[in-house]
Amino acid sequence: MGPTTDGEKPENGSDRGGIGAVEAVSTAVAEIAGLPESRGPLRRLCCDLARRVKLLGPLFDELRDGGDGSGGGGGGGSLGEFQARALASLHGALVEAKDLLVSVDDGSRLSQALQREQFVGKFLEVTEHIEKALSEVSYDKLDISEEVKEQIELVHAQFQRAKGKIDPPDLQLLKDLNWALCEKHCDPIVLKRISEKLQLTTINDMKKESVALHEMVISSGGEPEECLEEMSSLLRKLKDCVIVENPTSDTFENKTSSVKHRSPIIPDDFRCPISLELMTDPVIVSTGQKLKNGNQDEQRAAAGELRLLAKRNADNRVCIAEAGAIPFLVELLSSPDPRTQEHAVTALLNLSINDSNKGHIVNARAIPRIVGVLQNGSMETRENAAATLFSLSVVDENKVTIGAAGAIPALINLLCQGSLRGKKDAATALFNLCIYQGNKVKAVKAGIVEHLMRLLADPSGGMMDEALAILAILAGNSDGKIAIALSEPIPVLVEVMRSGSPRNRENAAAVLWSLCTGDVQQLRAAREFGAEEALKELTETGTDRAKRKAGSLLELMHQTLEA
Repeated sequence: MGPTTDGEKPENGSDRGGIGAVEAVSTAVAEIAGLPESRGPLRRLCCDLARRVKLLGPLFDELRDGGDGSGGGGGGGSLGEFQARALASLHGALVEAKDLLVSVDDGSRLSQALQREQFVGKFLEVTEHIEKALSEVSYDKLDISEEVKEQIELVHAQFQRAKGKIDPPDLQLLKDLNWALCEKHCDPIVLKRISEKLQLTTINDMKKESVALHEMVISSGGEPEECLEEMSSLLRKLKDCVIVENPTSDTFENKTSSVKHRSPIIPDDFRCPISLELMTDPVIVSTGQKLKNGNQDEQRAAAGELRLLAKRNADNRVCIAEAGAIPFLVELLSSPDPRTQEHAVTALLNLSINDSNKGHIVNARAIPRIVGVLQNGSMETRENAAATLFSLSVVDENKVTIGAAGAIPALINLLCQGSLRGKKDAATALFNLCIYQGNKVKAVKAGIVEHLMRLLADPSGGMMDEALAILAILAGNSDGKIAIALSEPIPVLVEVMRSGSPRNRENAAAVLWSLCTGDVQQLRAAREFGAEEALKELTETGTDRAKRKAGSLLELMHQTLEA
């Protein structure tokens, strides 16, 4: 048999290919036509795409039925290889379209509103793929009526126009969302407006949205971005708003849930802020199992979820500790995965806000591992480890344990290398630790004074308050006093007493008083750099403690230098 043309009967393989291509495309069009109408912020994009695809239906119905014989080409069974390939390409584009529409319907509406540009890009990409596939089909060679041919040409033209068309965003919705995300106590009118525009108006809507957010957390491998935490927080506000607007619905669902599970009604605050499921359900117990027995990805995800739960409220912190999660979080501090380490130490930080949990964390032998993270972790992990040590150091006996574990040199390194937030976390932890005399010696030997003086000399660095506060503590120790004196601090201290904040002027006077007590050389240096005038002003305008230190130092200066 010689080669066939589009108008001739193909061999059986091509015949089956033509029928299969038509059936596949026809099925894809029917599946898209059968999807529920979209709701939410991407409704128009979804409806426009689905409507255009539905208009392709008559073409493939006619091809599947064999055509009416008036087009001169042949039915679905007589497609040439080129036409079959073109329809296969169209089928692939329609599958993309269906997957996108389904993902939007199942996805988070908050995410769709806040990340609209990303979704618009996906719709444009799918539209381009469909248009390109349609342009490859030779309609003149298909056995279809002129009426259907004209309709397909119109649909093709619609896809061509839609390729570069972007509908403007809802500016009012974006404004409302930004306001709701930034404000702790948001106007109920704004929340109601957001709920209505996102079609999150019932408890079932909220549950579907919470499941979608939960899926996003899982798909991120337990590494939720900050925007996910913000969306979770906003969802709580919207849920509260819906309950206020429609309290009977919430009451009914709570009663139904109570009967179904044969358990008492649990307060709403005991629900997971992401999934909104009861925390006695899989959220904590199952998460604890993943911490203990899961693979690395599951452990990372579980630690990330506990991090969010512990951040949410006080009741969650108690429940997580009672579920036995703390020892497993401590184990994960030694994980080779940096993100797992970060989630674990941050979860412990959030749990440590509860005073009882501080004891549980220390009893789980967490301090050496937290110090290990502080020494070797990523920068964000180190900063959160420093904040955790500060929280634990509120308990006096923990100050000794933390200092003995080698935390002080690591905190000093962070004080030099961290972000502003990290430097402040390190400084706060060091301040607390140096209240214990033994830690003062450790800090001085680790070279803290040199770094504090560098921070003190840089007003633009934002660390003067912390540097002076720590220096004021160290100056009361003999080793600290010697180290400070060797750094020639008097010019800087005098300048702070002249122009600093009330608290900084007070601490500068306290440091200067410690340096000058029993040291005539330091007294002379203070007078030479104009300390006397600054001290006199401080006795009149300073805080009570500053006035006492300034008065005492002036008296000492007069007695010693004028004797």
